[in-house]
Amino acid sequence: MKVTSLIVIATFCATEAFGLHGVANVAKSMAPGGVAQRSMVQALDINGNPRNINNFPLKEATSDALEARGGDESSGGIDVGLMAYFALWYLGNYYYNITNKLALNAAGGKTGFPMALSSLQLAVGGLYGIFLWLAPDAREKPKITKDDIIKMIPVSFCFMGAHSASVFAMGMGAVSFAQIVKASEPAFAAVLATFVYNKKISKAKWMCLPIIIGGVILASVKELDFAWSALISACIANCFAAVKGNENKKLMDTDGIKDRLGSVGNQFAITTILGFLFSIPLVIATEGPRLGEFAKLVKTSPAVWKNLVASGLWFYGYNEFATMTLKKTGAVTQSVANTAKRVIVIVGVALVLGESLDPIKLLGCSIGIGGVFLYSIIDNIVKA
Repeated sequence: MKVTSLIVIATFCATEAFGLHGVANVAKSMAPGGVAQRSMVQALDINGNPRNINNFPLKEATSDALEARGGDESSGGIDVGLMAYFALWYLGNYYYNITNKLALNAAGGKTGFPMALSSLQLAVGGLYGIFLWLAPDAREKPKITKDDIIKMIPVSFCFMGAHSASVFAMGMGAVSFAQIVKASEPAFAAVLATFVYNKKISKAKWMCLPIIIGGVILASVKELDFAWSALISACIANCFAAVKGNENKKLMDTDGIKDRLGSVGNQFAITTILGFLFSIPLVIATEGPRLGEFAKLVKTSPAVWKNLVASGLWFYGYNEFATMTLKKTGAVTQSVANTAKRVIVIVGVALVLGESLDPIKLLGCSIGIGGVFLYSIIDNIVKA
């Protein structure tokens, strides 16, 4: 049933993304031989000549009306593609966190191989991105230059750092706790934006930071699986993510790079591949002497390699769908979507993995995530 639901959602997504709904309309107007059918009654102008109904004012008027209404007749005003993006984004994030934790546990838990797993997850995603470039009619290859790749290095390195630190945090403690700490990323972003990138953060946003930090502290008090290593590594992940966000804005300001990349999917694929290459020295430095043990574990334990491959694909997929979703929505919708996603992942993963959901922890989680949501929309509220 789950597989069927996923296929249905994916079909809707593909329909909207690639414009397949338009093909049906064309097909209806085509004769069996592939020639457009002509109406039995032709529109004539005042001189008796055939009239081009495509230029008829009613069509323009109808288009204006539909635009004002905010939808089109074929979908009843509902953006099915956007709904599918949301569903796949949430589903992918949810299953990534579960399969990632299962892989970490199967590989030894706190004494296992978090760096090797995080690196190989990027490798799986990178291979999938390359497959899309090679497969016929799947995705157009980017036309980037050597200078473009050099400019993408800071973003890719920070992407790798954020991912590796997050995986380490989830290996050292509960997934729900790591997610709560990661929800405090706006606090790190505000500090970095002010003192490193010389960007001004409004006083209203600064006032929200104590709420976020207070929620994280409160959630930590009753965390049964608390570990300083998990807290510190999750904070490191936030630092990398905050730097990545600022560096990505600088990258996108590069003249013509959007056209050369071709799509957001291409950018993420290149970032993932570069991130994997950057992760190799880190793996060798931290777990190099034990890689033989890890290789043996992968060969003998299906739970390791199956969850490794699954988590790599889920990670790549949910990040792409998240980007597609946020690209089609406004700032407030993005804030609501991110808030809902965090709640679903934290509570859902905790229930599946049997992690603690102490009332104090849930209260701290609610305060922290509520603070993040307020931080995202506070400037709009103040302006209003």
